[in-house]
Amino acid sequence: MTGRTGIGRTGIGRRGAIAGSAAATLLASPLFTRLGNAAMPSSDLLIVNARVTTLDRANPQADAVAIRDGRFLAVGREAEVRAASSPDATVIDAKGRRLIPGLIDSHIHVIRGGLNYNMELRWDGVPTLADAMAMLRAQVARTPAPQWVRVVGGFTEHQFAEKRLPTLEELNAAAPDTPVFILHLYDRALLNGAALRAVGYGKDTPNPPGGEIQRDAAGNPTGLLLALPNAMILYSTLAKGPKLPEEYQVNSTRHFMRELNGLGVTSVIDAGGGFQNYPDDYAIIEKLHADGEMTLRIAYNLFTQKPKEELQDFANWSDKVKPGDGDDRYRLNGAGEMLVYSAADFEDFRVARPEMPPNMETDLEPVVRLLAERRWPWRLHATYDETIGRALDVFEKVNRDIPLQGLNWFFDHAETISERNIDRIAALGGGIAVQHRMAYQGEYFVERYGAKAAEATPPIARMMAAGVPVGAGTDATRVASYNPWVSLSWLVTGKTVGGLSLYPMANRLDRETALRLWTEANTWFSNEQGKKGRIEAGQLADAALLSDDYMAVPEDRIPHIRSVLTLLGGAVVHGEGDYDTLAPPLPKPMPDWSPVATVGGYYRDPKTVQRQAAECGCHSGCAVHGHDHAAALGADVPSADARSFWGVFGCGCWAV
Repeated sequence: MTGRTGIGRTGIGRRGAIAGSAAATLLASPLFTRLGNAAMPSSDLLIVNARVTTLDRANPQADAVAIRDGRFLAVGREAEVRAASSPDATVIDAKGRRLIPGLIDSHIHVIRGGLNYNMELRWDGVPTLADAMAMLRAQVARTPAPQWVRVVGGFTEHQFAEKRLPTLEELNAAAPDTPVFILHLYDRALLNGAALRAVGYGKDTPNPPGGEIQRDAAGNPTGLLLALPNAMILYSTLAKGPKLPEEYQVNSTRHFMRELNGLGVTSVIDAGGGFQNYPDDYAIIEKLHADGEMTLRIAYNLFTQKPKEELQDFANWSDKVKPGDGDDRYRLNGAGEMLVYSAADFEDFRVARPEMPPNMETDLEPVVRLLAERRWPWRLHATYDETIGRALDVFEKVNRDIPLQGLNWFFDHAETISERNIDRIAALGGGIAVQHRMAYQGEYFVERYGAKAAEATPPIARMMAAGVPVGAGTDATRVASYNPWVSLSWLVTGKTVGGLSLYPMANRLDRETALRLWTEANTWFSNEQGKKGRIEAGQLADAALLSDDYMAVPEDRIPHIRSVLTLLGGAVVHGEGDYDTLAPPLPKPMPDWSPVATVGGYYRDPKTVQRQAAECGCHSGCAVHGHDHAAALGADVPSADARSFWGVFGCGCWAV
């Protein structure tokens, strides 16, 4: 039986009507059982009437899949799939939508990001500065003292129609008393007067190494902090703000994972991060794992936190844990992306390339030797070819004593890598994880180095031609956005989010190849090849049913794609539109003033929202919102009970 949920039972009919039941009624029925924070079919699950991109070269297209015990059971024509599944299988009608493997982000800071997600106002994808400032003023009005309003990465001034950031005068007018902190990429932060007072920056505050507190003629801080080129000034200032209590951090992490699920992401490789100590700052994610409330698969890397003590960090950790510890939902991946601080080359393209210090090699070699001896895979942040070349000198030296083949070590970023260093990586059995940072900073790169130099930054086609494993990710949340569809758009079109065309056709990817970099290719980077990344019998049943057909939608619509149904191991972890009643319940964002409670995460294009609402297949559009149920349920209403509040006006969105 199917209705707006698109769900049925074999033998009852795919297009019969389901009586208008609320999500709680459906999820309490025999169709589904509760597994932590996901709805798992109590029998086989069938998805039919789909356009399935399997990425299985032996079986590239299908219209139906069957899932049993968390894995794909059968993939192919509907009749074949039904024949392979049990007679009482639960059926979901995809209604002709595109089904793809769940997306995998090979470089994201999701564990750290989850601890702060509910505190942060997102400007990701917002089209105008006027819109962004309206959002900020509204959030200032909601935010109680002594809390801050924070916009922490995920955007660039080039995405705005105005092509600029707000002025400090505009910030102070919008928020005379509430601290406001805005982080723009790796290059700068804007603080209003209240934030300067909160962090204690005054005339006598010295500039930290590699950073600048901009001052007026009288020597007083203006509110502009610059990374020149070290971003530590930005992050250390952000760390002075209030933190969420543990209960709120749990809630915040759940909301961030659900936000990623809503974009089709089912797995990530966490790249550690500054101010993310192991094991202390992993307590929240480990609690969620123990409680069965993780809706992402996370493989995590350990990031050294102590300059000059990096070797001791990795020696201590490798005595206690080893790569692979954990399970398919949460497991240790290896070391990095910071191995030693003397090898960190921040990619602020507004300033000249930083020269790594002469002690880089002597710092790096003992760490790499230890990791190789103990068979720990590693990842190393490296933006520039010069840094990569020096690191490869060390890797090749270690390789002469301890072969690196089979370790699945890799570089992150590699925007300016040379052909020679690509070949050196290939010879050592390494890989390269690329991110769409150029989509946010391409204009700055072109301004400094020229359009010709930007044509292969990074040279993805050359990497792949050399046989180097290449995977894609975001580097969210403090630089680029966590939205994978922005990355996929960049890979396909070669354009920045500001519309600048960077790459010739030779360094762009077709849509299927780009999708492979976001799915099966990324499994190499977590040593999980053959386990996930394709829709194929035997693989983990992670998949996303898309709002728009990625393979056919116009290029400029790729960034606006979302998932309407996301499965993790066959369990529903996200649903919207026709499938929102299948999604597991999520508690309200905490605290109640959280930006997530009102504007959510990545910007939702109004045209897309209206079109998706118009396509809703339910039989109970209400008198207030029509079929735009998501808008109703996400509304900031002056009542603790949205059902009773909207019900007065004839809204039935809560019941569909």
